[in-house]
Amino acid sequence: MFLLILAYLGGVLTILSPCILPVLPFVFARADRPFLKSGLPMLLGMAATFALVATLAAVGGGWAVHANQYGRAVALVVLALLGLTLLSSHVAEWLTRPFVALGNRLSQRTEGDGGSAWGAVGLGVATGLLWAPCAGPILGLLLTGAALKGASVTTTLLLLTYALGAATSLALALAVGGKVFGLMKRSLGAGQWVRRALGVLVLAGVAAIASGVDTGLLTRVSLAGSNGIEQKLIDAVRPMPAAVAAPAPKPGEALPVEGTLPSLAGATGWLNSAPLTPAALHGKVVLVDFWTYSCINCLRSLPYVEAWYDKYKDHGLVVVGVHSPEFAFEKDPANVAAAVRRLGVRYPVALDSDYAIWQGFNNEYWPADYFIDAQGRIRHHYFGEGGYAEGEDTIRRLLTEAGYKDLPGGYVQPGAKGAEAASSGDHNRSPETYVGYARADNFASGQVAHDDAFAYRTPATLASNQWGLAGRWTVHAQDAALDTANGSITYRFRGRDLHLVLGPGSDGKPVRFRITLDGQAPGADHGMDTDAAGNGTVTAQRLYQLVRQAHGNGERTFTITFLDPGVRAYAFTFG
Repeated sequence: MFLLILAYLGGVLTILSPCILPVLPFVFARADRPFLKSGLPMLLGMAATFALVATLAAVGGGWAVHANQYGRAVALVVLALLGLTLLSSHVAEWLTRPFVALGNRLSQRTEGDGGSAWGAVGLGVATGLLWAPCAGPILGLLLTGAALKGASVTTTLLLLTYALGAATSLALALAVGGKVFGLMKRSLGAGQWVRRALGVLVLAGVAAIASGVDTGLLTRVSLAGSNGIEQKLIDAVRPMPAAVAAPAPKPGEALPVEGTLPSLAGATGWLNSAPLTPAALHGKVVLVDFWTYSCINCLRSLPYVEAWYDKYKDHGLVVVGVHSPEFAFEKDPANVAAAVRRLGVRYPVALDSDYAIWQGFNNEYWPADYFIDAQGRIRHHYFGEGGYAEGEDTIRRLLTEAGYKDLPGGYVQPGAKGAEAASSGDHNRSPETYVGYARADNFASGQVAHDDAFAYRTPATLASNQWGLAGRWTVHAQDAALDTANGSITYRFRGRDLHLVLGPGSDGKPVRFRITLDGQAPGADHGMDTDAAGNGTVTAQRLYQLVRQAHGNGERTFTITFLDPGVRAYAFTFG
């Protein structure tokens, strides 16, 4: 119920965002019509269409995105015709003559006819196909949930509730606009001029959407407007943990019982072990670690999980790594198996590509650790990095409760290197940044051509945490693919470390690259996957450490130039 309320309020707040501007003319085009017969059906058609399209975009893959592009093209034509009919009654008569069955329903009808309700629904469907609300915290939460949990009545209902919230605020605007237009007609005799003005605005809205202004410039302008309000709503409904989800128990205080170990039967495969069950694990202390191999936070916590396994595996501890993927390539069992070998993971790993175990724990984070006692009860959990001493204390307490004795003392000190080394602790470091358009922030190379090849240019100057593309790229929801050689990505970042999740193209051929810092070779500031001259090669889909500043973590301009085509770039992370 709380999530439904949050979704509705998030939709209502869209009226405050400039992203709503391109569709307002389509809404106001019928401001002088009866609301129940025209305005309401149009808004309901818009809401239902957005919910359907957003669901398919989140869970349907590339085919849904391409199908929606065709629908948007048809909708742009229909609404452009609507704008022309508003500009001129002669044009309206000429245009609608060959489209009596369809066009006349979706455009302006005669003045005395209140307009068809089904025509209003058709206009709403067209508007819903074009509406691209700014993906603020609330909509981002809904779309991420849809992507993780797949298509369901619940995800569609949440997206529909969001759209109905937007329709509510638009209905209020429509009511006010209708009164204003009516007053202008009666007092000024300006009915024809009002129609023509609306026609101009409708055509302007079509041009803005066709040129991508709604998903480019307006999106970036809008994010600063309502994000703060949305985040406060999210925090009020579901407070986010700062780091530790459950407080560390005080010495001598009993650990609480938080639930029981859910089924592991939803795993799509197992590495390093035959399938495990709660019954088979009874009598053992179990650490369940949710991770994914391209997540920098997971990689930095992994050395501690591995060290705990090595230290306590002969004293009653079983570690189960649950690999729940974030990117599509992490669902490939061969990729996960290669990562497990490369990272030296020797404990059992459950492949959770369908998120069944993730949902069984009601988990929401990478990494996440759940500590289970010998009776199969969850006694403690922890989200994120850090807290390793408390984690080891919990393991020792549960092993002692289970009757295991002569446990090795002290705390593990993994001494990890490369990407697995601990973070610098700089709270001002750049945020995780996704390259795909579904979650991209601070993009400075203009509008994004969704799923189409486009030649991008990076501005000469970037502000802090801005980034851009140069060269011909095809940007997808999760990644950007380089179409021709010598394309580059530039990022103005702050942090000791810079990592980038990369992968070769579909042909699997290695991709050579070269990096620079402030226009120069990195020298001593190169990462584990580059040399002092900045050279490196993308050979597999994984996280690459490209920069580790030898002294300090100040702001720098990073550029990576790919000497071969085909590379796919997914996300930046910093340490």
